[in-house]
Amino acid sequence: MATKAAALELVQLTKMFGSVTAVDAINLKIPAGSYCCLLGPSGCGKTSTLRMIAGHEYATSGDIIVGPKNVTDLPPAERSTAMMFQSYALFPHLSVIDNVAFALKMKGVAKAERHAEARKLLELVDMQAYAARLPAQLSGGQQQRVALARALITSPQILLLDEPLSALDPFLRLRMRTELKKLQRELGISFIHVTHGQDEAMALADIVVLMNGGRIEQQGSPRDIFNHPRTEFTAKFIGGHNVIAVGDDTFAVRNDRLILKAPAKVATVTDGPSIPGIVNEVEYQGTYVRVAITVEGSPDISAQLSESEFDTANYAVGDHVLVSWDPAQASLLKTTSSATLTPSKTAA
Repeated sequence: MATKAAALELVQLTKMFGSVTAVDAINLKIPAGSYCCLLGPSGCGKTSTLRMIAGHEYATSGDIIVGPKNVTDLPPAERSTAMMFQSYALFPHLSVIDNVAFALKMKGVAKAERHAEARKLLELVDMQAYAARLPAQLSGGQQQRVALARALITSPQILLLDEPLSALDPFLRLRMRTELKKLQRELGISFIHVTHGQDEAMALADIVVLMNGGRIEQQGSPRDIFNHPRTEFTAKFIGGHNVIAVGDDTFAVRNDRLILKAPAKVATVTDGPSIPGIVNEVEYQGTYVRVAITVEGSPDISAQLSESEFDTANYAVGDHVLVSWDPAQASLLKTTSSATLTPSKTAA
């Protein structure tokens, strides 16, 4: 299967359902050959965006450009994209090989030729031994592989995946996550993957596009978004951060970057912001100890300590502590989310 990857560009892309704004004039460029995850909570607009790229929803306004071609008004079959649905949508009465070959059958390709191409793809996803089975005779992970092979049969330049791991158990989800990334590297085409799982997006993506209220809240590499959140929404949704108010400013500080000291040791604290607090919870998490702290003027915050750090201080519920951090390790947050500048109704 020889396929050339294509870049994707969305220009002021908007989707309205009556008076409800699902996607609000977003702009996005995804380089060819990238693994991009559209991430966000339910109702943020990520699935509507994916369906517009696929051609399964019409854009209210704006443009969808695949490579050099504006595909906004083209039917799905003419967009050089293919979509793998959340439910896999396999035909229950067709064998695995006929499910994979179905799109070529619709194009009038002879049976021998389409089966030969389908076998290549089944081998790619390690399902060649199951070619004669029906979907009901397969596990969830096996069905997913068949759905992937079927989506790839038309040699798309961009593969669209709508929460492809959500139906799998946690162990299989991790395994299939690894296989998806490996497959994308081998094929070299663009993958655009919708998920509400932060861990999934961080593990898979070259580019994470975090959506909120129909708009793009922040985009960048997983490390950039995790280490440098720009808004309170990003810091809280991505996780692993405390949102701390100091005067008129609000900061995001990673849990593992907080420094705890007993009040008697205040003089030993390095220069930088500091706030008093009271330990309200201690949780052993195996590789670290989580210490939750109540502070005035901010939501409860958490410090992530190594076992040796915790054992040295041995904090207990009710202890008074001073919380500080290196300013260079904190991100100054915008006071207003980019997705809430203009109030609007939103849809999924």
